[in-house]
Formats: sequence, C-alpha cells, structure tokens
Amino acid sequence: MILTLRDGVSKKEVEKILKKIRELGFTPHISKGKEKTIIGVIGENAILAREIFEAMETVEFITPISRPYKLASREFKKENTVIEVNGVKIGGKEIVVMAGPCAVEKKDLLVEIAQEIKKAGAKILRGGAFKPRTSPYTFQGLGKKGLEYLLEAKKKTGLPIVTEAMQNNQVELVSHYADIIQIGARNIQNFDLLKEVGKNKKPVLLKRGMATTVKEFLMSAEYIMSQGNYKVILCERGIRTFEEATRFTLDLNAVPVLKHFTHLPVIVDPSHGVGIREHIPAMSKAAIACGADGLLIEVHPKPEEALSDGPQSLLPEQFVQLMRELKQVAQAVGRNL
Repeated sequence: MILTLRDGVSKKEVEKILKKIRELGFTPHISKGKEKTIIGVIGENAILAREIFEAMETVEFITPISRPYKLASREFKKENTVIEVNGVKIGGKEIVVMAGPCAVEKKDLLVEIAQEIKKAGAKILRGGAFKPRTSPYTFQGLGKKGLEYLLEAKKKTGLPIVTEAMQNNQVELVSHYADIIQIGARNIQNFDLLKEVGKNKKPVLLKRGMATTVKEFLMSAEYIMSQGNYKVILCERGIRTFEEATRFTLDLNAVPVLKHFTHLPVIVDPSHGVGIREHIPAMSKAAIACGADGLLIEVHPKPEEALSDGPQSLLPEQFVQLMRELKQVAQAVGRNL
C-alpha cells in the first residue's frame, strides 16, 4: 500500500513512520514527488496494517497497490522517472540513443566506432565484453580486457558506457568500468542476478526476455527495485513468435503499454528485435513515434567481419543518416534528439 503524507511533515515524523513500518516486518520505500511525499509499504499482506497508519495524523490518505509490481507501478509514482547518467538524462524530453558494436573486439576499432557515433549524436556507447551466445562455439567476448577497451573509448570520447553482466560475480567488476549495467534477455528471470544489481545501485538496463510478458518484465524490474535501486531502464528487444521473416518480432505495442503501467524509462533495441539491417531504420523511427525514450542500436564499420551480429549492424554512414531522420520524428512527437 501507499501512504501519502500531509504537506509539511518533518523529517523526524517521517522517520517515525519508517520505524513503525519496519517494526511490523515490512519494507518502506520513499518517493518524493513534485507535490507530495509518499511511502510504499512493501510486504506480504501489508494492507492488513492499514488501520495502524490511518490513525497517524501525518498520513493524509492510504492507497492500496493493485499491481503485483509495487515499486515499478504508476500507482507508486505518477511522474516519469528520469535517470541521469553522467549528465545524460534518460526518460525526459530528449530521446537518448545508445550505439556501438554488439561485441567489443579490438581497442582501436572500438574507439573508432565510439568517435563516429558521438559525431552523429549518440549519447552512450554500447558494447558487450561478456557475450551470452546461443552456440558455445561462437565468440563469447573478451571479458575484462573488453571492459578496459570500453573505458579507453570513454576516456577518448566522454561517452558513458552500457555493457552486460551475466553472473553475480561479474556485477562488481562491470560496475567498476560501466555507467549502466545491462541485464540481457536470457537473464531476465535470473532473480539472484537481479537482486545483485539492485544492491549495486548503478543504473540498470533491463532487457525483455524472448518469451516474457509485460507483467513478468515488470516483476523482474521489481526484483531490482526491491533492493533499493530505482534506476531501472526497460528495453524492448523483440519477442519470439511464429514469424520467421525477421529474427524476432519487435513488440512496439509494449512501449505505450509499459508507459501506462510504469514510471520507468522505456527504450527499444531494433537491432535485436528485427535482426536485419535494412529494416532497422524504419523500426527505430516507429519506436520513437510510439513513445520510446531511447534506442539501442548496433553499429560496425565492417559488419561482414564482426564477431557477433554483423547482419544487424548498421554501417557508420547509415547510422549518420538514421540520426538525421530520427530528429525529424522526435520533433514531430514533441521531443528532442
């Protein structure tokens, strides 16, 4: 349930409420909006303690949370969450484009790509140092060396980094180098890993699983937020359907639906969602038109030589052209790029 506090409640009075919540065996989560301060009381059957809090003078009113995902719901927080990463704001009026190679391969190549995407207007560098692959015989990433290359590219361009952690014991290492920790589609319900990045406090980019419903997607976000990390960015990256013409089916329905149910930023990965280079520009523009807060796009100067996902990587010149076109779409829907 949600406790909405009266205006002018002192810090001491808030602490008294928090103490009572903990004494009852529940977990408090505070959200300070523009007008009101609210406290989420999270725990099994928390609503049964409603009368205790109704008797408190400092509590203006109480609202049950009907959704199973409590902290991620619009009921808990009505305003959109804006996550700031090294000066880049994700979830605000500006569309944020994250771009780079699927996998980190060579330092000089990564720096070259980073410089190209920055020049075109991208705000965050993506690249996998640890790569979860369907086949055990394909390139699995450079690991720590890949993280070091990403950091070198950041130093030369100023671009923040988003990269994936696949296991609990990688979270601390990845957080040392990255500005955003990515949780890939295959780990969407790796609950121990979700709790680990929740404790870490670095922003998390959470990718939807190939067969994950919107409700399950938000419940995974809830696992992260339940540990105290509210900086979660949701990423639609395509789901598996009967259709075989594209790699996956990019579910753009999910964008407005998620925006309705949650206050968290929502971005789209058309590269994985479609898997075919020629269709990525159209789906990128469609994603912005339907309300996405950003894009995650793969770029490689020699996709035929890429160690991972070459067929879905845009050439730098194609990325430049797409960024020009995206500006027009963003302006048409009242946003900036």
